[in-house]
Amino acid sequence: WTTAVFILLLYSIVMKAFFLAESDYHFEYTDCDVLGSRWRVAIPNKPETCTGLPDPVKGTHCTFSCNEGEFLDMRTQECQKCVAGTYSLGTGVAFDEWDTLPIGFVSHAIQHSLNSNCISTWIPKGDYIASNTDECTSTLSYAVSLKKPGSVAFQYFYPDNHMFFEFYVQNDQCQSTDSQRRWMKISESDWDYHFVQLNSGNNVLYWRTTGFSLAANTAKPVLLKNIAISGVSYTSECFHCKPGTYSDKPGAARCVPCPANSYSNKGATACQPCEADKYSGTGSGTCLQRPPCTTTDYFYTHTPCDSSGQTQLMYKWIEPKICSESVEGAVQLPASGEMMACPPCNPGFFSNNTSTCEPCPHGFYSNGTECSECPAGMEPVVGFEYKWWNKMPSNMRSSVFSSEYRSMERSTGWEVAGDYIYTTPSNQDSDYMMLTLTVPGYSLPHSLSEENERVQLSRITFVFETKCTADCKLYFMAGQSEWSSIVESWSGSMGKQSYSYLIKSNNTVSFTWGFQRTGIFSTKNEYSSDYAKIYSVHLTNVIGGVASECRQCALAAVGSESACVPCPPGHYMLNGTGVCKSCPSNTIIRPEQAIGKQACIPCGPNTYSNEGRSACMSDCTLALHHKGEMLNYDFFPLANVTSFQSSPRFTSKGLQYFHHFNVALCGAEFKVYSDVYIKVKRDVKGDICQSTVVPSEVRGQSVVSSQPFNIGDTLIGECYHGFEISIKDTYPTGSRETTQACKNGRSASIRLRCDPTVTLKNHVSLPSNCSEGTCDGCSFHFLWRSQYACPLCSERNYKEIVSACIQGIQRTTYVWQQPLRCTGGVSLPPQKISACVTLDFWLKFGVSIGTVAALLLITISCYFWKRTRKLQYKYSRLMMTAGDKECELPAADSCAIMEGEDAEDDLIYLSKKSFFTKIKSFSRERTSDGFDSVPLKSSAAQEMEMN
Repeated sequence: WTTAVFILLLYSIVMKAFFLAESDYHFEYTDCDVLGSRWRVAIPNKPETCTGLPDPVKGTHCTFSCNEGEFLDMRTQECQKCVAGTYSLGTGVAFDEWDTLPIGFVSHAIQHSLNSNCISTWIPKGDYIASNTDECTSTLSYAVSLKKPGSVAFQYFYPDNHMFFEFYVQNDQCQSTDSQRRWMKISESDWDYHFVQLNSGNNVLYWRTTGFSLAANTAKPVLLKNIAISGVSYTSECFHCKPGTYSDKPGAARCVPCPANSYSNKGATACQPCEADKYSGTGSGTCLQRPPCTTTDYFYTHTPCDSSGQTQLMYKWIEPKICSESVEGAVQLPASGEMMACPPCNPGFFSNNTSTCEPCPHGFYSNGTECSECPAGMEPVVGFEYKWWNKMPSNMRSSVFSSEYRSMERSTGWEVAGDYIYTTPSNQDSDYMMLTLTVPGYSLPHSLSEENERVQLSRITFVFETKCTADCKLYFMAGQSEWSSIVESWSGSMGKQSYSYLIKSNNTVSFTWGFQRTGIFSTKNEYSSDYAKIYSVHLTNVIGGVASECRQCALAAVGSESACVPCPPGHYMLNGTGVCKSCPSNTIIRPEQAIGKQACIPCGPNTYSNEGRSACMSDCTLALHHKGEMLNYDFFPLANVTSFQSSPRFTSKGLQYFHHFNVALCGAEFKVYSDVYIKVKRDVKGDICQSTVVPSEVRGQSVVSSQPFNIGDTLIGECYHGFEISIKDTYPTGSRETTQACKNGRSASIRLRCDPTVTLKNHVSLPSNCSEGTCDGCSFHFLWRSQYACPLCSERNYKEIVSACIQGIQRTTYVWQQPLRCTGGVSLPPQKISACVTLDFWLKFGVSIGTVAALLLITISCYFWKRTRKLQYKYSRLMMTAGDKECELPAADSCAIMEGEDAEDDLIYLSKKSFFTKIKSFSRERTSDGFDSVPLKSSAAQEMEMN
């Protein structure tokens, strides 16, 4: 027997060496070949195990898959149903537990620069995973290999446009999906659903967020949950239901959450009820001890009016009630107050016999008591005006969200209190108390023309008050959903005040007020006494609204279906008559109802009104008198939409951003849009728009922009300052869009400076001391240098240059005067060519004339010199023969030879003098009688001398 036992033990040891247990290995499929075939092979669980594995067998086809609620049993290669307490997606995988980061997911931060210190990552939060909230870039990725085309679907919550959120997929060549669809939309509800098709092969999924907030507050995180990926061909196991959920039947495709006040463990087939002194929320894995009730667990309200028109102050527990009244130290619910008279109905409503407020019929109005029909020639002003809060209006609802925007079961965030509606105490000080007003849309009354784009579509006005001991904040949001863009916010205690917001689009149908007692996450409620109150809300031109008053309207023609019609474009209504009259030329109509001549607003300098008197325009031309000259400008080359950016700026974390501006200077009556891709899908329309641009490091996407807003949409005027043209494009006083900082709206001034050296059309610069284009956030200033800002050239801007006469040809050339301060206009005249005489000819001609003149002058001089000598001789002789006696008659002064006489007289010659003697004679003084002595000689003496 001993030998036999030893042999059996030895045989079992040898057999174990050759045949392993099923727990020592698992099965996997090989990669598919070109025919779609694969093999099933056994993989040991321990690396040192090399023998005793089952032989490979031919596997199922690569396209084989199981249905939802089933898994592939690798031993039999057949689909089996999941047991109760588990679930399966069939051909996919799901991730709905985020206590830790699931296997396969990678989260890391991206360094923008060497100096940045970004370590923010995605953080698991149990039911979801939350992104970063700072200005770092954080990426969550997951790599999956699909055997066939599949998809990825997930739920996300994206409430803040100060956070950039993108989802994209890269294949095995690192090629990204369409760049235009990668940017996620702002959430339209508490959780949105996103679905993307995936190609077969390797796919890497990326969720990337970047915080960007110029204000002091922190951006709100992006939340992800319930990520499901299909196309993996098969799943070899079922997933256990997470705590707080269960599946009670085999073949479940998903698990069902446990109801409130119950719980379940992982893989549960049923939920267990909590004990009496404990509670739990929906889908909870544990039960919590009920705390003692405090004053923050109840609120006060007014009961609806009864049949006798009485109401009562009443206290109610906040639902769902989680506190216990039986615990030591718990407070009891206060007793109800005394009965009191109900306040009147809100304007536009009336009280019926059942003591409820009903809306007045169409065409009637009411101040809250009884309905009255509008008189002839008047129309009702429809809308909603809430100023009595005895009952929550039917189009308003209240909700509460946690600090990370997870919806809570309680709905009493705001409660009516007669004269106002206020915020009730919250479970946590960081909770958001939400109040939402929803309307179907807007419609202009008959008296207002829809053709006038400046007519106010609608306006909401509310009166509010806040009182806080901590860093509370009240948000006002407007858009298509509860989580829309933040319009305005107020921090700390604010006195009773009014705020008005202009509604420009029929897409703005939801208005939300959110109140948070403190931005610091806390599970306590130390600031439950802090509150926000809203006293009144007034919304105009609402479809299905009620009327609180009537207004005058233009009378329709006989036979018209409506009793009121709008005045024609460019007309205003005479007070109390219903008669329309045209506004003067170059004036525009006020956007509100035009009654009286004061409704016509004159256009600014150098502008004119359009045909409908709805806007002042500029035709891109300008004619001005300057220093006695006419200057003509043509801005048509600058008329198209021009885009430019500010210099780069950086946040405290080093994130780079720009301010991008779009400008439509003049010309046709059209508006510009913020044409950089706007991730929130919000269009901004106006003459000057601004958006914030952040460079994107994603492949295929250069920039992404957000936070667009309108700077100006009404042209005020054009003014001239030297060689600068100042064009003001601004909202007038009483702006259509105001903010807390800009009470009178925003304005913009564009200075066009003449610079002939600038050929670019978008050479726009911002003030050096205000690099963002504004110093106060309301008034924007731009300097636009361009050659097209110069006046048109005219004849005074050029001069002519005449060339020398070369070979009988002379050229006249026209050149611009420097420095040139004009553009376009007249062109330089062509060069002129004319015949001419050269300078050599005139030189020869002049020399010849000079020579002839000199000879003529010499001849004339000699002639007169001879005559002078003869006269001198005659005079001297006459003086010699004159008598000494005064009474004697003078001798004959004639030297002529009488007839019959001989010329026997001797010739008398002047004595000959040398040249130097003559010179000396000129300096010799005259005699006392004033005459010069000239010695004379007789002819005989002369002859003797000559001999």
